[in-house]
Amino acid sequence: MKLPAVTLVLIASIAVTADGAVRFQEQFLDGDGWKSRWLESKHKSDYGQWKLSAGKFYGDAEADKGLQTSQDARFYALSARFEPFSNEGKPLVVQFTVKHEQKIDCGGGYVKIFPSDLDQSDVHGESQYYIMFGPDICGYSTKKVHVIFNYKGQNHLIKKDIKCKDDELTHLYTLILNPDQSYEVKIDNEKVESGTLEDDWDMLPPKKIKDPEAKKPSDWDDRAKIDDPSDTKPEDWDQPETIPDPDAKKPDDWDEDMDGEWEPAMITNPEYKGEWKPKQIDNPDYKGNWVHPEIDNPEYTHDATMYKFDNIGVLGLDLWQVKSGTIFDNFLITDDVKEAEEFGTKTWGATKVGQYIQITKLCILNETISAKLVTDLISVSGHAQEEHSFVRA
Repeated sequence: MKLPAVTLVLIASIAVTADGAVRFQEQFLDGDGWKSRWLESKHKSDYGQWKLSAGKFYGDAEADKGLQTSQDARFYALSARFEPFSNEGKPLVVQFTVKHEQKIDCGGGYVKIFPSDLDQSDVHGESQYYIMFGPDICGYSTKKVHVIFNYKGQNHLIKKDIKCKDDELTHLYTLILNPDQSYEVKIDNEKVESGTLEDDWDMLPPKKIKDPEAKKPSDWDDRAKIDDPSDTKPEDWDQPETIPDPDAKKPDDWDEDMDGEWEPAMITNPEYKGEWKPKQIDNPDYKGNWVHPEIDNPEYTHDATMYKFDNIGVLGLDLWQVKSGTIFDNFLITDDVKEAEEFGTKTWGATKVGQYIQITKLCILNETISAKLVTDLISVSGHAQEEHSFVRA
């Protein structure tokens, strides 16, 4: 018996899940079937509604369908549950695509990873989560990728500024968290940031602190230059800043009884030299800038488990949008970095060129094509043949 394509896709997904590499995968390939897997929060009565759509332009009408926000100036809260797991000893990869085709002015495009004991019917902005990751845009000042980890009940924001994409095209966002406490953020399968949890988040107290017992010595001279004691001010240095104009003449019709005593106008004195200051010489007693000695911080304790979340079980979209129209798709949670990269190439990578072509045609017809879009098209065209070959293989 020949199975429908959608059924084959679902079976393939389950097979990968059984292997343990993929924990969650959602491509919205079965029409309204997503409604049985995703639950809308009832915490507020006026949450925005979601719809399944590929948007106004796409590379593949079916493959590019995702969940789209549909009402302006609304909060949105939607989540999907999966088999709980711990990322102990393994990488954790969170990946999805976002398309802000509405020319977003202010709104979130991020996901949250929740513990499995989350009440999905009551998800709201204060619901405790493990990870928040993805783009956030609001005006010209906020165009960033959030990477927030919850550690011991507190949410910790990354200290680095990661710029997100702010155009109308679909982009692939990937977060990789490793057991050695390192991380990597990728956009469109290219690394944009990396580092360690200890360096880039304030989860732990600093390893070193300034020695509270240390004080700058009273005789410490940190002046690199000093006045030359042998330098003296010239006797003719002090001159007035302005002087009467020597070329000025009292008008013939000047009446001192009526006009008062005549005085010539004042002009800048060419002999004026300003405030005298002695020459500077190297300070023979200069010791350099005093550096406060540091000691080991008694409050610091290394934690090799900062990366670990024991009860991962829900992926959610909990956000606000002023202008709706964002499409979320191609969700993946896995412990296999290579699998995530290949999945991104087979989904986002397989349809992005067609999407670029379609939006270009629309822009030309509407006479709204921009220089930035032309630049993006040139960039994409350079990778198109390579990715097409990969997908065909």
